[in-house]
Amino acid sequence: MIDHIGLLPLYLAAGTAVLVLVADLLAGRVAVTLGVGVLGAAATAVGSGIVGAGHSRRSFCVDSGCSWELDDRTTLLAIAIATITALVLLLSAPTLLRGDLPTGEYAFLLAASMTGGVALGGARDLITLIVALETLTLPLYVLVGLRRKSPESAQAAVTFLLTSVAATAVTLLGAALMYAATGQVHFRSLATALDVHGPGRPLAGAGLVLLLVGLAFKVAAVPAHAWAPTTYDGGPLPIAAYLSTASKLGGLVAIVYATVLVGPAWTRVTGPVLGIIAAATLLVGTLVALRQQRMVRLLAWSSVAQAGFMLAPLAAVHVASVAPLVTATLAYALIYVTVELGAFAGVISLRPAGADGGTLDEYAGLGRTAPVRSAAYAFAVVGLAGLPPALAGLFAKVFVIQALVDAKAWFVVAAAALAAVVGLAVYLRAVLPLYRDSSTPAPRTAVSIAVVLTLVTLAAVAAGFAPQLILDLTTF
Repeated sequence: MIDHIGLLPLYLAAGTAVLVLVADLLAGRVAVTLGVGVLGAAATAVGSGIVGAGHSRRSFCVDSGCSWELDDRTTLLAIAIATITALVLLLSAPTLLRGDLPTGEYAFLLAASMTGGVALGGARDLITLIVALETLTLPLYVLVGLRRKSPESAQAAVTFLLTSVAATAVTLLGAALMYAATGQVHFRSLATALDVHGPGRPLAGAGLVLLLVGLAFKVAAVPAHAWAPTTYDGGPLPIAAYLSTASKLGGLVAIVYATVLVGPAWTRVTGPVLGIIAAATLLVGTLVALRQQRMVRLLAWSSVAQAGFMLAPLAAVHVASVAPLVTATLAYALIYVTVELGAFAGVISLRPAGADGGTLDEYAGLGRTAPVRSAAYAFAVVGLAGLPPALAGLFAKVFVIQALVDAKAWFVVAAAALAAVVGLAVYLRAVLPLYRDSSTPAPRTAVSIAVVLTLVTLAAVAAGFAPQLILDLTTF
């Protein structure tokens, strides 16, 4: 059975990738190609919302289950991924207009990655999940290395590729062990098979743990985290923004599916494993971020720590009700991608077109020469720290801590509290240079970047005044 209406988000995302290539071939103008990409991503978000709101549509179904399903979770992820893609294309406009990057390849690869993200939300079997996740990730290897004259970009791409290949091998090994033990790939049938006692049960449990460890790479969680600083800092700034938001969000959803939909009977194993990963990720990301002198590396290590906050509620799935824990995870992720995109948009607005993130000292005095842009950037960074007046970030951390306290997961609560306190020093280091006595001339910022910075800041402000709406949207 194939429901073509339910597959409309996938058709729109894949169609955007094709139209971008056609537009670049026929028109050969940066503005036209970018416009097609942005409009296609916007159409994907709108189409997903119209088709998926309040409906459940299934495709590719057999007796053991369906491979793809459009429901509220799928719709939310599709809208988020498509919106991030449109905003990243707008952030990339000045660099592409300068001719620093090939526009057609750049927009096509981003649209292809968006297609993988849209497919990921509706995946309901292991094969579809892994293929969708790799479709989300594979174009990013090329995008990171697309600054062809930059040795740092090439190094970042190679680092990303080699680490990802190893992580994918672990993921595939885990999936293969689960299939060998159960003979099932659909989530519903896998969950039933894993709950049945039998000689293959330990093998399936080992496969599930390997699957989670491999998926941890996608969110830059310990022990698969070291690629993030080099990759973020070496690639183009808009791609670093995409990696730290869309790619991380996709990886998190895959981990949630593996934990809650595939292995609910194994939460006594996966819960402690995720607890160890979350605690280590929180502490390593926060402590290493304290020593960074480059802005993007600081944000990259901060992103590692934020992955720990997102995974933390899942550490208690074996001792508490699953639904509020997953809701806390997804609510934190939704707020995080908003403020993280604001932070990267702020960095891009304060740097010359085509430049990298620079060192912290290069931002000295920009609070005087570019007060509005600096304030928007500072607001986003304060949101990452979870401090007022950025209430969205504060509520996000409250969601996580409250879920952990209710579940009595004290070990993870202690790690999260320590990371939150130490993180204050990290984010102060990212903001204080803006307001030093010296004054650095502020570069002109493009209209497209100003639009993105404004939209993301307004979204973060709105989320701070409507936290219940975020919880309602992410209710699992």
